Formats: sequence, structure tokens, C-alpha cells
Amino acid sequence: MTGNPAAAGPSARVLVVEDEADIRRFVRLALESEGHEVTEAATVQRGLIEAGLHRPDLVVLDLGLPDGDGVDLIRELRTWSSAPVLVLSARAGESEKIRALDAGADDYLVKPFGSGELLARTRAHLRRRQRHAGADEAVFNFGDVTIDRARRRVTRAGEVLHLTPIEYRLLSLLTSHADRVLTHRYLLLELWGPTHAADTHYVRVHMGNLRRKIESDPSQPRWLLTETGVGYRFATGAG
Repeated sequence: MTGNPAAAGPSARVLVVEDEADIRRFVRLALESEGHEVTEAATVQRGLIEAGLHRPDLVVLDLGLPDGDGVDLIRELRTWSSAPVLVLSARAGESEKIRALDAGADDYLVKPFGSGELLARTRAHLRRRQRHAGADEAVFNFGDVTIDRARRRVTRAGEVLHLTPIEYRLLSLLTSHADRVLTHRYLLLELWGPTHAADTHYVRVHMGNLRRKIESDPSQPRWLLTETGVGYRFATGAG
């Protein structure tokens, strides 16, 4: 099997969750031929752990896993990650495809499949993800606050704000998903990883500190809003 890493675009982190060792090896070799970094798992539980540890750019997933259904992995993954999921499955029925896609999968490839089609679909999903990531504005303004993403610098009324790394990442996440509610769980997994998925006070403390630096009246925030019992939202219509 040969590949052309230059033609494939930038290398990506890919998680392959497949319990059949031969298929897992076939997929890994195909992906590595295009320069991608591949992590492997053979169960739902291990797949979720590896996804949390490595934050893949793409997940390649079998549905029939020894400790559960791959659809359950997709549903759990979708609570905190937007990484595209390409399903590989021997289940060819339309109902199975719909079930996986409704759960949050992006694509469905029926076994057996060739490396050419696998890599073509992989390239398509990674291109779309890259375009989406590049869509974030390099400079984001709201009120008297400016976020310069290239310099990782935030100013308010022209004065540099001294944000901690966590505060900067929290603000960046919220503004990158403007007007969308980000759940406590999503924020915890993005900022601290799966071992802190229940530590909601982490977000509360850092949000309080961030509001004191960003908001004119932190007790009545205009931009960084609380969605009670759910999470937080950056409101673009505040000003």
C-alpha cells in the first residue's frame, strides 16, 4: 500500500476503534501511508478513554464492539467533541445507517471496503474540519474587548488583560461557539479532560474570575451568560 502524504494535506490525529485486529491494522497502515498519527482501541470503553486523551481530528469506528454498541460511543463523544466520525460496519441495512447518523456519525462505510475509498472519505472529512476551524475570526471584537487569536492576546479598552491559560481557553471556546449553550460537561472535558467530567465547580470558579476581567458588572453579565443547570453561553446580541 502506498500513499502520498503531500497530496493528503496536513497530518491529523486519527482514532481507530475496531475489535478485529486485521481490519484495525489495515486501516492503520492506510492512514499512516498518508502521514496521519493513528491511535487504536478495541472496545467502547477504551475508545472513549483514547478520545479523551488524544483529542483526535477524526474517529474511525466499528459498530459491533465486544463491550457495547459503537452508537453508544458516538452519543457519548458528541456530548463533548465535534470530531467527525466515520463508521465502518458490516451492517448494511438502511435502519442501521440512520441510527448511526442520527446519533452523530458523519459518514458510513460498509465492509468490505478498499483503502482508496477509505482514504478519500478521510480526506474529505478532514478538509471540512480544517475549513471549519479556519473560519474562526483571527480578531474577535465585542463591546470594548478584542480577542487576537493569532497572538493569544485579549485587550479591553486598549489595555491588555492578563488572563490565565484556562481563562483564555474558556473565553475562546465560548466565543468560537457564540450563541450556543456549552454544557458544563463539554467545557470540563475540553479544558481539563475526562478525569474531571464531574467537577462543575472548576468551571464556576474560572467563569467568575473571567467575568471580573471582561464584564463591566460581573454580577449582571452582558456577554458571558449562565444557562441555569446546563452551562454557559456567549451572547452576541448583548451590545
